[in-house]
Amino acid sequence: MEARTAELTRATKETQITVRLDLDGAGESQIDTGIGFFDHMLDQVARHGLMNLTVEARGDLHIDPHHTIEDTGIALGQAIARAAGEKAGIARYGSAVVPLDEALILVSLDLSGRPFLDFQMRFSAESVGGFPVEMAEEFFRAVATHAGLTLHIRQLAGKNAHHQIEAAFKAFAKALDAATLPDPRRTGVPSTKGVL
Repeated sequence: MEARTAELTRATKETQITVRLDLDGAGESQIDTGIGFFDHMLDQVARHGLMNLTVEARGDLHIDPHHTIEDTGIALGQAIARAAGEKAGIARYGSAVVPLDEALILVSLDLSGRPFLDFQMRFSAESVGGFPVEMAEEFFRAVATHAGLTLHIRQLAGKNAHHQIEAAFKAFAKALDAATLPDPRRTGVPSTKGVL
């Protein structure tokens, strides 16, 4: 199998973001977005998805974290799409249910090429460590849209916003890892259409 890597830079008047991704990594990360909690969440994606991920983001944090978080999601989604390539020989689907103390989050996804997000989480706080909780949905929408994912995220239990969001990022990582794993029984694209 060819190297499943991607490197890209997204530059706007609001943000400058560079992402490097290796889907077949070892869970190593170098993350610097200027938002500590968000850095911690992206580290979870690398570590629990067993991918190597570098994110360098500079944004207009003097306004608020919105642009930096959303644009990082856009860049990560584009990197996932590039690294996955034609998606030949992969599992395509991935699901994970991850607990973190009282929180229990389900993530199920399909590398379908059809962007869709169903985000069903309820938070008890407005922000965690300078990260507005409403931005979790915006981040995952950006990833799903630009990676071409059908993505479902459901809260099965949880009261602590930190635990809820962290469990969602971990579950996303594990589901993405499962979906992108090579399936030795497959020789082509896992679709009756012949393309994803």
